[in-house]
Amino acid sequence: MATISFSSSAVAVSSSSYSKPKTNFFNPLFIPPTIKLTVSHRLQFRRSCNVKATTLQEDDEKVVVEETFQPKSFPEEANGGPGEPPNGKPSSSLEKWVIKVEQSINIFLTDTVIKILDVLYHDRDYPRFFVLETIARVPYFSFISVLHLYESCGWWRRADYLKVHFAESWNEMHHLLIMEELGGNAWWFDRFLAQHIAILYYFMTVFMYALSPRMAYHFSECVESHAFETYDKFIKEKGDELKKQAPSKVAVKYYTQGDMYLFDEFQTSRIPNTRRPKIENMYDVFMNIRDDEAEHCKTMKACQTHGSLRSPHDVHSETVASEDDLGCILPDAECEENMYDVFMNIRDDEAEHCKTMKACQTHGSLRSPHDVHSETVASEDDLGCILPDAECEGIVDCIKKSVTASRVNQRQ
Repeated sequence: MATISFSSSAVAVSSSSYSKPKTNFFNPLFIPPTIKLTVSHRLQFRRSCNVKATTLQEDDEKVVVEETFQPKSFPEEANGGPGEPPNGKPSSSLEKWVIKVEQSINIFLTDTVIKILDVLYHDRDYPRFFVLETIARVPYFSFISVLHLYESCGWWRRADYLKVHFAESWNEMHHLLIMEELGGNAWWFDRFLAQHIAILYYFMTVFMYALSPRMAYHFSECVESHAFETYDKFIKEKGDELKKQAPSKVAVKYYTQGDMYLFDEFQTSRIPNTRRPKIENMYDVFMNIRDDEAEHCKTMKACQTHGSLRSPHDVHSETVASEDDLGCILPDAECEENMYDVFMNIRDDEAEHCKTMKACQTHGSLRSPHDVHSETVASEDDLGCILPDAECEGIVDCIKKSVTASRVNQRQ
């Protein structure tokens, strides 16, 4: 039986009689069933991996993100290398070589894209940010796509990765909306470049994630690290000017009036409800965007250790039981009196899905219930931005409307 001991710097597993189980070849996300962590253990482990706040070095051009992920507590010595299960065995030389190759490829690809962006956008900040944010949210779509495939095939039974990656994409989407409000997408060339890079990037990331999740997460870490450095450099250069500008309306809504559960969800190194930004000017906006990129970077780095990602709401809340302890899927089952109540609620959920799908059939009618029913949250229409509704939905509808529009133009 494997014994697991936790310290403030590392997770060590002594396994005198433990041998690495044979994993299913077709299940890249297999987690050894012999190692189970209790809620308290997960809390201790996550707290030992917290990442310190970002510190600015005024004399240097670059900003250093101080981390508690020291080499001694990361896989190379404690767990055998990024992406390995914590089995206490040193990684083989072959696996170390594979990791080095993966990271070298990622660094080369990232540096290549950065050099291209430096040439095209050396003096155009907002268009560069628009391109960066269009690209930065793509990996999370890719991760979710592959994870849904695994779930459909019965290979994946945890919701934490899906929740965190969706929250990350939600955060990046609002960064993109802010850049669009600032005019970053004004030029056709910038939109064309960002959209086509995003499409290619999506399929590349899907392939990379299916091949090696560790490699895909490291690549995203490189992208987020570059985004952090880019925003920090911009803040240093334009800080005084930004403090005189009124804040973005999208930023005010997102950071102060938005869904704070999703805002906390992507920050896996923080305890929920501990970060509540104040937005008074554009300096505050870009400071928070920069800090968001640092949180993404930390999360992507943590994901490279196989099976270590947990929803911050589950990890830091002692009242939420883990799936392992429950042995089932519904964490709130204790709130139900019996299985009749459970199935009644499942039935009602399906009825709500049916109503939502029916509402979606009327083009443009679907709204978030939190935005519709909350008088304190301004709608996007009131903001006078950002993305206009699509003129058509789906290939069939677009073809029909294009033909109809051409006939009307001919008659006129």
